[in-house]
Amino acid sequence: MNLPKNITTIQDVKDFANYLVNTEHLNFNSDEDFRNYISYETHKPTYSEAEAVKRNNLMEQCFRVCESEEVDIYEVMGEYLVEALSLGGFN
Repeated sequence: MNLPKNITTIQDVKDFANYLVNTEHLNFNSDEDFRNYISYETHKPTYSEAEAVKRNNLMEQCFRVCESEEVDIYEVMGEYLVEALSLGGFN
């Protein structure tokens, strides 16, 4: 699975959440700036500035799509986190 280029539908929102959880193995918070994620192993930023900016832009698009569709972003994106955690968390 690849990082989406744009978020324009609820399915895109789900795909982005799925990508973050199942490809990047990120226990993310929809409200958190991607610049703030730090690797537990290296104690360095998880993302470069460009990578963080791209993900922040995609998350902003997720918020806009969910708002326009009157859908709770935390519920939509949280499904993948709940599933990952119920299967034993992030390794």
